[in-house]
Amino acid sequence: MVTVEAARASGSAASGELVVEHLSIELGGRRVVDDVSFTLSPGDRLGLIGESGSGKSLTALAILGLLPEQATATGSIRLDGVDLLVQDDFELAGIRGRRIGMVFQEPQTALNPLLPVGRQISEPIRAHFRVSRREANDRAIELAARVKLPDPERIVRSYPHQLSGGQRQRVAIAAALSTSPAILIADEPTTALDVTIQSEILGLFERLVDETGASLLFITHDLAVLSRISTHAVVLAGGRVVERGSVVDLVHDPSHTVTRQLIRAARATSWTPRATPSGAER
Repeated sequence: MVTVEAARASGSAASGELVVEHLSIELGGRRVVDDVSFTLSPGDRLGLIGESGSGKSLTALAILGLLPEQATATGSIRLDGVDLLVQDDFELAGIRGRRIGMVFQEPQTALNPLLPVGRQISEPIRAHFRVSRREANDRAIELAARVKLPDPERIVRSYPHQLSGGQRQRVAIAAALSTSPAILIADEPTTALDVTIQSEILGLFERLVDETGASLLFITHDLAVLSRISTHAVVLAGGRVVERGSVVDLVHDPSHTVTRQLIRAARATSWTPRATPSGAER
């Protein structure tokens, strides 16, 4: 039997380069993502930013092999040289959760209301490794503590409806990290939270990716959020890449109208850009 410690070691986030090249997605006879390319190297914090309908979430779903059945994708999405677009469902199931973890926008719908959250945190471990139920539960408690949930032993016995929105999002993050994936994708993970909880969750992401060495693909429409969590970004509009570069350059010297609109929207709040985002090269 594989122990939790062995599972953790074999799931080390020390590797995992994701290369998206010329990705296009058609849905309902319409091209909704058009020729998108970017690279996420180990340890990177890359943001995909754009307004609603820009194609950023569909790009994430394509990486995970979770596009709607009626959607078709062309181009390539390579994880350590293996093209995910040509893998079958069985092979993709072995990658999702194991090599790539995902945190969705709304944990209330992402979590199963009928199962204690501890089982949902440990589910990826039991799906990908031969561990006992007790080992998986111990790991769930450990992860609940790691994401700063209060009274972890009680929390893992709780159901989603018994937790606050911020606590549910922490559960979702714990589940995504349970197998120590090389890549963590976060799709608008703070949108449904109030400003105070949003800041706490962003701080949690910063700490966890630093501790684990995982690379982070962070999807958002909010430049204020992006400037805190990512060092580089790709700006999408109408399914196409319109600008890319360091977050510092995008904030202080934007070249595209869409980027300038995102800056104006962010400045309508109390946001002021950092001179250098956390983790950026100086």
